[in-house]
Amino acid sequence: MQKAIIERKVEAVRELTEKLGRATTVVAFDYPGLTVEQFTKLRHQLREAGCEVTVYKNNISRRASIAAGYEELADSLVGAKALAISFQDVVAPAKIVYDFAKDNKVVQIHAGIVEGKVVGVDQISALATLPSRETLLTMLAVGMLTPLRELAVGLNMISSNEA
Repeated sequence: MQKAIIERKVEAVRELTEKLGRATTVVAFDYPGLTVEQFTKLRHQLREAGCEVTVYKNNISRRASIAAGYEELADSLVGAKALAISFQDVVAPAKIVYDFAKDNKVVQIHAGIVEGKVVGVDQISALATLPSRETLLTMLAVGMLTPLRELAVGLNMISSNEA
């Protein structure tokens, strides 16, 4: 009986270690105090963005973070924590959990991993408040087109003065 339990825990550590190694972003946050309905809503928002949220026992999450090379993260995994994990989008889990925490004060972000580096609350908050990809691309396009537009206006003024 004990052997089966230990094997399940070892497997859980191995599975989480593998996830942490592949993840682009991980956000560790407190969830106690959320109703089942609220947590389900958060889980649904994260799944729509291609992320997953899981709750592991402290010992399993600490051992997995150490095995994955994130010892600094293990220090913040004390108490009931959920992990929002994304394997593709860097910003999505931070943005979703950050926005969800605005409406639900019991949710508090503690730490995370962003592209292989352990980060604190400040860096996750900064990441979460970045404009969306579409907004950044629009800003880039406007920035690139403005000098061309000014050149076209200037050339038009020169050609109309000569006529």
